[in-house]
Amino acid sequence: MLTEQELLKGCQQQNPKAQTAFYNRYKGKLMGVCKRYARTEEEADDIFQDAFVKIFKNIQNIQKIEAVNSWVKQIVVNTAINHYHANLKFKQNVEYDGVVVANQDYLEIESSFGTEELLEKIKELPDGYRMVFNMYVIDGFNHIEIGEKLGISENTSKSQLSRAKESLRKKLKVIGIESYER
Repeated sequence: MLTEQELLKGCQQQNPKAQTAFYNRYKGKLMGVCKRYARTEEEADDIFQDAFVKIFKNIQNIQKIEAVNSWVKQIVVNTAINHYHANLKFKQNVEYDGVVVANQDYLEIESSFGTEELLEKIKELPDGYRMVFNMYVIDGFNHIEIGEKLGISENTSKSQLSRAKESLRKKLKVIGIESYER
């Protein structure tokens, strides 16, 4: 089994065995990120494939082995955002400027709700809500960063997060989950 350093060096030298091992090592984690941002399995597969092309194309830029995890995740998130933008022209995007969110607490519902079930409920959110929710709650972006990446205002990001949380609360209440940690 190759060490992280050997794996990175092998990929940088375009060694097929190292590339396969790298792909297999990161597939589960990165596909999970893709599924959070995508509405369907097919969309997640497209994002994943596009992201891995970018990863292997740019892997020479990585110098420090400790940066690999965050680097590959950032590429996947950016690819998902680009995918969202590319598909916006086919979907209606609603802006909610001027709404200020009073409560931006992190929803900690995973402990009482399975990860796969939660992922399915997140997938049901409208695209804008889903993107903002993932970026803010799970990936740790702030509203200014979200606004810049999605081309929306900071207040629209806050509004969409608030509406996403409220929508998730309603979806969870329907299936009998009414309390969760904040």
